[in-house]
Amino acid sequence: MVQRLQYSGGTRLLLTPNHSLSWRANVRIWLALCSLSLTIAGLMSLAGAWLVLPFAGLELAALATALYLTARACRRQEVLTITPHQLQLEKGLYHKQAEWKLPRPYTRVCLRQPHTPVAAPRMFLVFREQEVALANFLNTEDAQALISILRSCGLAIDTPAPTAPALWL
Repeated sequence: MVQRLQYSGGTRLLLTPNHSLSWRANVRIWLALCSLSLTIAGLMSLAGAWLVLPFAGLELAALATALYLTARACRRQEVLTITPHQLQLEKGLYHKQAEWKLPRPYTRVCLRQPHTPVAAPRMFLVFREQEVALANFLNTEDAQALISILRSCGLAIDTPAPTAPALWL
C-alpha cells in the first residue's frame, strides 16, 4: 500500500505490503484448521491408523511457522521522504533498521521489468554506483501508483526498453 503522510517539508510516503488478515485472524484460522485436522487424525487413530497423529502434528507446526513468517513479513515498511534537496529512505520491521540519504538532483529511479507479465516492476533508487531497492513488496497497482507519485514529484525515472522474449525451438 502507498500512503501519503502529512509532512510540511515535501512529500512523505509510507510503503507497506498488503496484508488482508490481522494476526488474530491468522490465529483463528490456524485454530480452526487444528481442530479439524486433529479431529480427523483422532478418528483415524481410533480406527487403527495411529501413525496419522504425528504427521498431523508436523503439518500443523509447519502451517503455524508459515503463518507466522508471512504475518511477520507483512509488518515491514518503508518511509520515503522527498524534499527539494534530498531523498531519505527508511526501512524496518518494527522500527527503523536501515536508512539512506541520497541527493535528489543526482538520484534517479530505475525500473526493471519483471520476467512474468503479472509481477510488478522492481524499483531502485540509483545514485552513482549505489542501488537501493525500493518497495519490492508492492503489487502491480500499488507500484504503478508509486511510480506516478514519483513522477509528479519530478524524479527522473529510467525505464529500460522491453526486450522480446526468447523463443526456444
